[in-house]
Amino acid sequence: MTYSIHDFHTRAKGWRLILRLFLDWAVRDRLSREVFQVKPNPIVSLPNKAWTVQLFRVALVFFYLGSAPLHAQTRSLSADKRAQIEKAASSFLGTNSVPGISVAVVQDGELVWSSGYGMADLENFVPATFSTLFRLGSISKPITATAILQLAERGKLDLDAAVQNYCPVFPKKEWPITTRELLGHLGGIRHYNPDGKGDIPDDSAKHFASMEESLQIFAGDPLIAKPGTKFHYSTYGYTLLGCVLEGASSENYVDYVKENVFEPAGMEETQANNFFAVIQHRSRWYHKDKAGVVQNAGVLDSSYKIPGGGLISSADDMARFEIAILANKLLKPATREVMWTRQKAVDGSQTGYALGWGTQKKYGLALVEHTGGQQGTSTSIILVPERRAGIIVLANMDGVDSAALSTEILKIVIDIKDNP
Repeated sequence: MTYSIHDFHTRAKGWRLILRLFLDWAVRDRLSREVFQVKPNPIVSLPNKAWTVQLFRVALVFFYLGSAPLHAQTRSLSADKRAQIEKAASSFLGTNSVPGISVAVVQDGELVWSSGYGMADLENFVPATFSTLFRLGSISKPITATAILQLAERGKLDLDAAVQNYCPVFPKKEWPITTRELLGHLGGIRHYNPDGKGDIPDDSAKHFASMEESLQIFAGDPLIAKPGTKFHYSTYGYTLLGCVLEGASSENYVDYVKENVFEPAGMEETQANNFFAVIQHRSRWYHKDKAGVVQNAGVLDSSYKIPGGGLISSADDMARFEIAILANKLLKPATREVMWTRQKAVDGSQTGYALGWGTQKKYGLALVEHTGGQQGTSTSIILVPERRAGIIVLANMDGVDSAALSTEILKIVIDIKDNP
């Protein structure tokens, strides 16, 4: 019997998986006791020590024989930078008791490195990888903004027209609201209420079948400010933008972004987070209680806020989004600059937020970025356009500072010293 190179690498990849699982199992007890504070299963124990060592040796041989790259990359990070990133990622996991994260690095407009750390699923002992799907939370907003700006660029949407031109089911208010104002959180639409009244409960599996149905959560509420006068962050404002997009494109929101953002960027796994669907590689979601014990996060059906916080994706896919933005595959350079221009209130005050992206000057560089957080997830996306660089960090626990890790990795990648 003969084997092709494909057969060989297929078998080698299988042995690499065995090795990965073996090594992960070896540290499971330590992670359980020291990080997650979960009692290890006393029934599970190592088999005969000699057999275990032999298995490790065999797996190690096949690991190196079959060590074909996991990404079709023309470049890679230096060993020193990879070591620094891995140290930062490991420290982040341990310090915050985060079960799992995925990280991706874009440099010179290319995906140069990505990896997963820890566990995507603690109960079933599934490792996090570069292809694990995480809830994006609010880093869904830059994707929606990109789609909206596409429609404006194509002459299908006027950013400064009243939203009812495209979403007539949304009731008129005391003042008109424009798409531009919604993108910059200047539209006067409320965010979640502090007491939760009038919002979807934290542990709700209620499914919303359409953007129009989702609008009913807040459509009858008064504006909190005259549009254009006050920055007020609002995920509901992005639900309204989803309705605007559907009216301007004559397509369902998910279909439009799939055809016009995900497919051109090569984001094959990114999709709406359908709570009831079986989705391969989707992470479990975690929360840390007041005692520091890791628990499963609450139920969340995010169908009511897909444009502003209801997508799932992998580190690799989000890196491809960054690459496509930098390469002008999704927007023309002039349109992209409009999207990344800080907005001003009518009194001339800067908001610090552009159209779907946060912006800041740091380390002598212009950064465009966003973070996300909801039940069981904390995420961060950073782009440095002038360096054609970007960082993605996705974590499967809520309430942790993913932006701190992405910033630390950015400094490593583009050689930024500690002085801000």
